[in-house]
Amino acid sequence: MDPKYQAIVWLCLTICYDFNVNGNEIINASSNVQQSKNRTFRIDFTNNQFLMDDQPFRYVGGEFHYFRALPQTWSKKLRTMRAAGLNVVSTYVEWSLHNPSDNHYVWDGIADIVKFITLAEAEDLFVILRPGPYICAERDMGGFPYWLLHKYPRVQLRKYDSDYLKEVRKWYEQLMPKMEPFLYENGGPIIMVQVENEYGSFDCDPNYKNWIREETEKYVQGKALLFTNDGPDQVRCGKIDGVFATLDFGTSSRIDTYWDKLRKMQPNGPLVNSEYYPGWLTHWQEKMQRVDTKPIVASLRQMLNSNASVNFYMFFGGTNFGFTAGANDGGPGSYNVDVTSYDYDAPMDEAGDPTPKYYALRDVIGEYLHLPNIPVPQKEPKMSLGAVRLQPASILTSNTSRRHMGTTPVHSRSPMTFEALNQYSGLILYEANLPIFNRDPSTLKIDKIRDRAYIYNFIGILSRENKINEIPINSNAGDRLQIFVENQGRINYNIPNDFKGIIGEVRINEVPIHDWTITGFPMEKYADIENVIRYSDSEKVDIAYHSYLRHGPTIFHGEFDITDSAICDTYLDPTGWGKGIAFVNGFNLGRYWPVIGPQITLYLPKELLLFGTNKIVLIELQKAPDNGTVVLTDTPDLDGYNRVK
Repeated sequence: MDPKYQAIVWLCLTICYDFNVNGNEIINASSNVQQSKNRTFRIDFTNNQFLMDDQPFRYVGGEFHYFRALPQTWSKKLRTMRAAGLNVVSTYVEWSLHNPSDNHYVWDGIADIVKFITLAEAEDLFVILRPGPYICAERDMGGFPYWLLHKYPRVQLRKYDSDYLKEVRKWYEQLMPKMEPFLYENGGPIIMVQVENEYGSFDCDPNYKNWIREETEKYVQGKALLFTNDGPDQVRCGKIDGVFATLDFGTSSRIDTYWDKLRKMQPNGPLVNSEYYPGWLTHWQEKMQRVDTKPIVASLRQMLNSNASVNFYMFFGGTNFGFTAGANDGGPGSYNVDVTSYDYDAPMDEAGDPTPKYYALRDVIGEYLHLPNIPVPQKEPKMSLGAVRLQPASILTSNTSRRHMGTTPVHSRSPMTFEALNQYSGLILYEANLPIFNRDPSTLKIDKIRDRAYIYNFIGILSRENKINEIPINSNAGDRLQIFVENQGRINYNIPNDFKGIIGEVRINEVPIHDWTITGFPMEKYADIENVIRYSDSEKVDIAYHSYLRHGPTIFHGEFDITDSAICDTYLDPTGWGKGIAFVNGFNLGRYWPVIGPQITLYLPKELLLFGTNKIVLIELQKAPDNGTVVLTDTPDLDGYNRVK
């Protein structure tokens, strides 16, 4: 930032503001002077409307999470949103992205939120900032950094817990000063800042609610409007004194009933749906969620006829690259894993292209707001590169894989969790000697699996998701038990402390096995995988591809060339493979699982591709086709539920 402009910003922070929470008066949420012009964003409770610079204002916005798209694509996607008539973009801030380990912060690349906000302003969009600290968003641990569970195993997240409050304060000390220059009163595009997120679905703790309000206001200081967001039945618990309340809901014939519930808690003020759902989230092992356009259009028109402001969640969904996808707890013992794609059946698809739903909603928005003189960006071309043959490199139990990818082995009487080992994701290998069997077969049982256990030499799979935690075993298993446990994603909704790995004991006929050797395979440093591939030639044996998987997860790798004059987006189709993780040119595209779906293809943005030679790596967990090929296709497939043999 220009030093002169920065000086003006900080001068503006000292200007007095008028803040009144009386439900029948005007709340002044921002009143600064920028180049001698007053900028104000107020709530006029008397007339149930927002006032921007003393003029009536309402917004139709769209949710776009910067961390679900490559930064090279942000401008184009923001312009596509503006061309639909939106005047606001709303985004969460993901704590775990910016603070991946204790005392380490990241603000560049896909984490460059300052750049994202600057680009949004350049595209003539106001910004709604949702800093959490809890965001849900179908992200691992709801956006909380996993290391909180390592540092404080008994921490109470989203509670008035001293350890938790200390870490939130420390995080906000890093984040919020970067946001202050962008607050509306300070001359920036941020008009609203959320306090917590759907807290009424979690608890009613007034001590915590008041604390997080004050911690947020410490930085906002009335220069933008603080708000909460809850479902209609949760607004009673979620409402915070002195903070503007909004709702979230999807298509419905009961919208007036929802507004009535809000009015009982907040008698006056503009009506706002902060998360209007034009699509929905999807888990593995279920059909891709699709929402018909017609009821979306009808409910939108009803809300706009009521002079409500609306924010679509999501307008652009994007992708849960890497290990960032979370999971949902659907009830006692239930665990449902989010797919890698966050297409969400949104108006803009996973690649950012406008869909028929986009055009239908744009037509409605144009009836209420002036459509900008911006042409709608056209669908980008996609490319098909055909089949790519992969070669096996190394089984993860090999000496080469252990040396280059594995962590230093830990010896423990009982199994240890990912968090105890300070490991974010990937796999952990648990090894122990088997007892002499006195029954044939015997029963191998794991108290709690978090989340998926592969028993070797390949005996079978245990699954938290499918509530399978025991399996027959006999002397053919050998003398040494090897268990790889996969972290499939920490629960993102209502946030229990979702520790990963083996929780409790491993038992043979109810007798615990002790004295474990534990090795982590975090897979966060692609250079480690490259080293395994480089040094694995001496280990290669001439066996069928599927035979490798009998001995452990296996690394497969291959190359493909791009010689065309233009590089386009494409999709990696792993049909014929089982379940695993895909890397292209060192970038973790995310998890694939084509044997069950519904998602088959992984989105591969053109920005990750190179003219000339490109590299693909799969870390496959359970099945490999003997032809060893994947396909790069120009067509996404998110609807392959239970279709692939």
